[in-house]
Amino acid sequence: MIYLVEDDDNIRELVVYTLAQSGLKAEGFALPHEFYEACVKESPRLVLLDIMLPEEDGLSILRKLRADPATKKLPVMMLTAKGSEYDKVVGLDQGADDYLPKPFGMMELLARVKALLRRSEGEQSSTEYRVGALYVSPERHQVSVGGEAVALTKKEFDILLMLLQNRGIVLSRDKLLSTIWGYDFDGENRTVDVHIRTLRSKLGEAGAQIETVRGIGYRIR
Repeated sequence: MIYLVEDDDNIRELVVYTLAQSGLKAEGFALPHEFYEACVKESPRLVLLDIMLPEEDGLSILRKLRADPATKKLPVMMLTAKGSEYDKVVGLDQGADDYLPKPFGMMELLARVKALLRRSEGEQSSTEYRVGALYVSPERHQVSVGGEAVALTKKEFDILLMLLQNRGIVLSRDKLLSTIWGYDFDGENRTVDVHIRTLRSKLGEAGAQIETVRGIGYRIR
């Protein structure tokens, strides 16, 4: 089940209808308290969340979802009329998995939803990864090097997991940006470089497994 929190009746009905016509069960809620009540009865596969809402704004709902262990990894896509880079960064940094500004086309929304479901459900079913001294468990969200636990931010973990899932393949900076920060993220490529540098530092000896392919991007050896 996909849950949509959107107070605009026309948008809510159209999105739910589009998802249903594509074989994806969906339910829409105009008010946050209705969404919370539904979550108690049935856990959603994905949440589409507007920012400007009555009762409580979408970013506040997002923070609560990420703070609850039961919904910490629940895929969340922000649907909002706010299109500034600042609002994108705030939503993504607080744990949103994708960001789609209004007005948007139903085909694009559907493509994004399916891609997000594939990615999130693929992570949940992933096996463990071992590369030299590096160990990563996507299901438990654990990383260790030589048996010692390593604490990573969500973005750092997502980068590492994406590299491991594509081991041996060079991933461009643009690919990492679009997948991890959002499809139309306007940040500079340096964002990826900074996160890679921090990730290598935290991984210590295992950081050398992340190889820079000059002029293209990064890969796991």
